[in-house]
Amino acid sequence: MNRLKLHHLFSLLFVFTFSLFAGTTGKIVGVVQDASTGEPLPGVNILIEGTSMGAATDVDGSYLIMGVPPGTYTLRATMIGYNDVVVSNVRVNVDKTTRIDFKLRQTVLELGETVEVVAERPIVKKDVTSTESNISSDVIANLPVENFSDVVNLQAGVVEGHFRGGRLGEVAYMIDGIPVNDVYSGSFGIEVENSAVEELNVISGTFNAEYGQAMSGVVNIVTKDGTDKFQGSGTLYLGDYVSSHDNIFWNINHLNPVRNLQFSLSGPVPLFRKLKFFLNGRIYRTDGYIYGKEVFVPTDHSDFSKEKPEDWVIMSHGKTYPFTEARAESLIQHAPAVPMNARDRYTGNLKLTYHLTSVDKINSQTLYQYETWQEYDHRFRLNPQGNYKRYQNSINQAIIWNHVFSPRTFMDLRYSYFYTRYKQYVYEDPFDPHYAPSQRLQDAGANAFLSGGQQMWHFQRSTTTHLIKADLTSQVTNMHQVKMGVETRKHRLWLHEFEVVPELPERVPPLSQYNNNEYLHYPLEFSAYLQDKMEFPYMVVNAGVRFDYFDPDGKVPTDFLRPTTSPKKKADPSYQISPRFGIAYPISEKGVIHVSYGHFFQIPNFFYLYTNPEFEVYPLQSTPSPPPQSLLNTVGNASLKPQKTVIYEIGLQQQIGQEYGLNITAYFKDIRNLLGTQVLYTLEGFRYARYINRDYGYVRGITLDFEKRYSHGVSASIDYTFQIAKGNASDPNSAYLDQQTDPPKETVKQLVPLNWDRRHQVNATITLGIPGKYAVTIVGRFGTGFPYTPTFQYVQTAVENSGRKPNVYNVDIYAYKDFTLWSLDFSLFFRVFNLFDRLNEREVFTDTGRAGYTLAPLYVGGLRPRGINTLEEYFIRPDFYYEPRQIQLGLQLEF
Repeated sequence: MNRLKLHHLFSLLFVFTFSLFAGTTGKIVGVVQDASTGEPLPGVNILIEGTSMGAATDVDGSYLIMGVPPGTYTLRATMIGYNDVVVSNVRVNVDKTTRIDFKLRQTVLELGETVEVVAERPIVKKDVTSTESNISSDVIANLPVENFSDVVNLQAGVVEGHFRGGRLGEVAYMIDGIPVNDVYSGSFGIEVENSAVEELNVISGTFNAEYGQAMSGVVNIVTKDGTDKFQGSGTLYLGDYVSSHDNIFWNINHLNPVRNLQFSLSGPVPLFRKLKFFLNGRIYRTDGYIYGKEVFVPTDHSDFSKEKPEDWVIMSHGKTYPFTEARAESLIQHAPAVPMNARDRYTGNLKLTYHLTSVDKINSQTLYQYETWQEYDHRFRLNPQGNYKRYQNSINQAIIWNHVFSPRTFMDLRYSYFYTRYKQYVYEDPFDPHYAPSQRLQDAGANAFLSGGQQMWHFQRSTTTHLIKADLTSQVTNMHQVKMGVETRKHRLWLHEFEVVPELPERVPPLSQYNNNEYLHYPLEFSAYLQDKMEFPYMVVNAGVRFDYFDPDGKVPTDFLRPTTSPKKKADPSYQISPRFGIAYPISEKGVIHVSYGHFFQIPNFFYLYTNPEFEVYPLQSTPSPPPQSLLNTVGNASLKPQKTVIYEIGLQQQIGQEYGLNITAYFKDIRNLLGTQVLYTLEGFRYARYINRDYGYVRGITLDFEKRYSHGVSASIDYTFQIAKGNASDPNSAYLDQQTDPPKETVKQLVPLNWDRRHQVNATITLGIPGKYAVTIVGRFGTGFPYTPTFQYVQTAVENSGRKPNVYNVDIYAYKDFTLWSLDFSLFFRVFNLFDRLNEREVFTDTGRAGYTLAPLYVGGLRPRGINTLEEYFIRPDFYYEPRQIQLGLQLEF
């Protein structure tokens, strides 16, 4: 059989066997040459060992293997008359090209010896046209992190969830190429545990046309597939907070347990040879680090209305006492401690892979999450039962059909169903007898902990999204890889919120009132894209264009002087076209310059489209029990236009020696049509606000990333970000909030630092050890302080955000030791977060710029607040600080 026939036969074989995931796979290319003559060798078989993927070289000696899932592989090149060559440690990344060239030597024997080569991970990736990071599962496993979001926050340019100065909610989160954002809030809708992640792809620069509904970045999580053989793992760890700051964090000296149990199992399904599975689950429970004291319950009714403290009356758990300072101190001291930021989370993931035919493969994945938690409210520190409890359950089900047309062309058809339900209340039953009138929230005075009452609202919402997505990928020539696709998403958003009014017989106000709101909307999204990855010998070009269409399925008033009774009209659909372009140009064998540019649009979070659906305005303008998720007297706007960001980026990748690499990137973002508020008045003169596209800003910055790849037992990296993020407002509600101050404040008409404007940030990681035996990883972080607006006696004294909070720094550590016992593989590990127990300040008092003290006692002349606490006790704010030191100890079993 001649070489040409061998080439065709081998190509056909792999058309029928390799697996493909658009947007979640990479490709391997290369050239095979005769080691003696340098001539190209056609008909050489290239096989990825342990899989059925491979290719045969063409007449030019070139080969191409498309649709390779991210991971580390071993390649084998075979040809009659030549020695086999095996290249191990070949790393494939999402949407990237891995190049492996072979040189084969002739042998006079029928069975020649095998030449083995270990590939080195390239420090410079020559097809990267914008800033992105690919973090593999083995790297994640060696980091002191709990969730994938912790890994994301370690990337250059990411500041506590803000990508390169953008607002929260501007990032597209994807699981295996399927968007999983909750469109109501913009946040990721479901958690993927680190043990289920094969690769985490974080794009913080410009991104290709296939990605939409994002202005700042993309996080694509590629999950693990089932394996050919049964294997699994189980992990158990316990933790606790160990801190000396017991004056701030009550009960920190006692046991505040963190409990974690998780497992993974994968392999073939018995009796179904072609069906493989991956199963993962986790139970995570923590009492948190902020505790309150249960001095009061919601039904208590203390009396602090008298002028003299000796005339005050304290009610604690239904018993009354005359007020004395000794009695107040005793009640606080002996009250039981209650966690106030506890969190329980249960997650599960089942992924099935089935080869339907020789050219068709189906993947099915189900992710489930149930979570319950509390968010600390300082007013309720002595009445913790009165604070909201929060519950959320989410499910994401996806089916992916992969069809192979040829070795160079494949199609992916995806369908996904996403559902999340969120609930927030104190008592589930509005008729619960423990509900006290809202007046109990006013028994205590300013700067005093609440002595009774509870949050009064019931809030429930759900988001359902049906997605259909089709992508076609074709390597048209050796230089052009073309992708095109369409996507449609149909949403169902339901919300019902109401205030419990115990004085009413029915407890729930009618829908015609401001404190009872309900809506149901079915917005529709459609998009299409076309992009071409051109891989020339001298440069790589990514060019594409995207079209987006959005129908909000909402109505808006025609007369804003009477928004409630005005006739309503249907909101118009919107659409936009987004061009994207990037170039990577090699300047040497070890250096590449890239330049990229793009337009990025995003519909505002759907919360802002539909809030206050009856457009009701409450005449009194304030209430002791405001809505839990929105500002009183703000109304949504279904006619909001997409927000827009234009990004420019230039960068350099440079390898230094054999082990070091430097990446320098400069970027600029021009941000327009951001969400803001327009302050309006009714005919009766009542003030309210409507969301409109009015805010703007810009971001410019530089990132430097220096890394040492693993050698001699050491790997390390350090990145530095300098960034300036300015805009006219950090909060979409700023203009309305300014009008609610006394006296009203003029809205900012200049660019000021945004609330998350961190000028300097450094992340450093070092790992010491031998993989598979032992290792220690240390992660250090430093960041300059966020801005704040200075005040004195609650009056602004300087330009908005002209002050700076203190700098923050933190050190985390992770260490493990592997050992074998009873023929089983174990790993003993420990993690320490905030190793030095530093009091990093999250928030500050705006009259001092510090979290530890305020001048407020001077304003009131030392008067005792009308409540059980002193001023000093009230101004101790545990929520103004990041977490104290936490220590975890655990054991992992693998089989």
